[in-house]
Amino acid sequence: MSVTEAVAAPEVSFDTDPARYRHLRIELDGEIARLVLQVDEGGGLRPGYELKANSYDLGVDIELYDAVQRLRFEHPEVRAVVVTGGLERVFCAGANIRMLASSPHAWKVNFCKFTNETRNGIEDATEHSGQTYLAAVNGTAAGGGYELALACDRIILVDDGSSAVSLPEVPLLAVLPGTGGLTRLVDKRGVRRDLADVFATRSEGVRGSTAVTWRLVDEAVPRSRFEETVRQRAAEAAARSDRPADAKGIALTPLSREQDADTITYSSVRAELDRASGLVTITVSGPREDAVAVRELDTGFWPLAMTRELDDLILRLRTNELELGTWVIRTEGDPGRVLSYEPLLDGDGWLPREIRHYYKRTLKRLDVTSRSLIALIEPGSCFAGPLLELALACDRQYMLDDQEGEPARITLTGSSNFGTYPMGNGLSRLATRYHGDPERLAGLRQETGRAIDAAEALELGLVTFAPDDLDWDDEIRIALEERAALSPDALTGMEANLRFAGPETLETKIFARLTAWQNWIFNRPNASGPEGALRRYGTGQRAVFDRKRV
Repeated sequence: MSVTEAVAAPEVSFDTDPARYRHLRIELDGEIARLVLQVDEGGGLRPGYELKANSYDLGVDIELYDAVQRLRFEHPEVRAVVVTGGLERVFCAGANIRMLASSPHAWKVNFCKFTNETRNGIEDATEHSGQTYLAAVNGTAAGGGYELALACDRIILVDDGSSAVSLPEVPLLAVLPGTGGLTRLVDKRGVRRDLADVFATRSEGVRGSTAVTWRLVDEAVPRSRFEETVRQRAAEAAARSDRPADAKGIALTPLSREQDADTITYSSVRAELDRASGLVTITVSGPREDAVAVRELDTGFWPLAMTRELDDLILRLRTNELELGTWVIRTEGDPGRVLSYEPLLDGDGWLPREIRHYYKRTLKRLDVTSRSLIALIEPGSCFAGPLLELALACDRQYMLDDQEGEPARITLTGSSNFGTYPMGNGLSRLATRYHGDPERLAGLRQETGRAIDAAEALELGLVTFAPDDLDWDDEIRIALEERAALSPDALTGMEANLRFAGPETLETKIFARLTAWQNWIFNRPNASGPEGALRRYGTGQRAVFDRKRV
């Protein structure tokens, strides 16, 4: 697929539900669920390739992401999830190589990013939701298929003399194992780096007891005892969970969305697309009513509805609108009503917990999006508590200092802004903002719960600039025009470097390396050129490599 064809291709939608799945199914059995991957070979999202051997493309990943979300929200009774293959002796062959070879660069990178975000969501469910994921590797698990298993808490491999796990991308395709594969090997599973080196350059992979010894899997079990062992391990994981057995889930009903050439509108989120300027203005509306009791919650509950809409919008813009490089983030509404929802979100029940972690994951998706993010804080804004995190996620914050009219204000809260919604580096956005200045961060805790105007926000370092009403329009216009004039490549690298101060984590390593190394490798002729490994895979011709080390 050429770049021109990619632009002309139909818009990608992330809407789906189990009744429309073509590639996997959810099987429920009390406290244990099974996600069975059985990919429809002819069900590719784009023409030109077949999804053989349970290989996957973005369409498969969209279904997987939807299934993980539904298990968390619609099935509070589920305490353990078994991921397995629905084909004989095949778990998953990984990302479809024909799809990768025919896709433009941006498609490949966005695909890898979304795939890793979904795997992070699986890990987040295990860590925070009491919904432990186990991989029942019933056959070959190669590349991204093994990476799917790596996202699970426990990997059980069938020991039948032929089934193996492998990361063959380096020897076969001249690219990295999705970036996340190498990182999860050494950082998550503690595989020795010399063994990881051997493993990642051995295209046939590793089987049986050797895979256990190298810590690539947790167990290798004969086929005669495989299903029994999987059930037992799932039951053991379920016994450790605190998810309620008798709670009623929330059905994730279809989003209400209206869209035309220049706008995308939901109930609480609106996007205005200015293609001439390469700009999107995203406005998040605060709740129209004060918070309701927990027992009345449904998908219309404002924090959940707003998060679902923002999540969907980020994915749509990121995938379909590649040239809209600057996102302006605004809010509108009553900050008091926004803050009225905090006590409910702070609750101990399974549902408040799920909504908190979903909003956290959506903010993280914004953090790793390769767009310039600019917050505009104006009179009528409601950047308070959880919505202030949107402004703090931005690369710059502009706050109108109107001396005569209605003042713009922001409100910090101890609940939302000091750790409830951490970034991928494990720190709050404030802690990241003031990395190296712990005294300033500690002082900000004294400022919570009150409205802060523009002059004081500037003094506290909570905003970048605070123009007055005479200069506001010109300063914003100039700032946005200057941003649009800069190299998108340079901006992507700069923003990815600056957004994650502080410690390295599994997540920051995955996405930093995706931005740097995989971006670069995907552009190199050794992988993507006409004689590169991606193009020649399966043709019987060897790839031709430029042997110079760069």
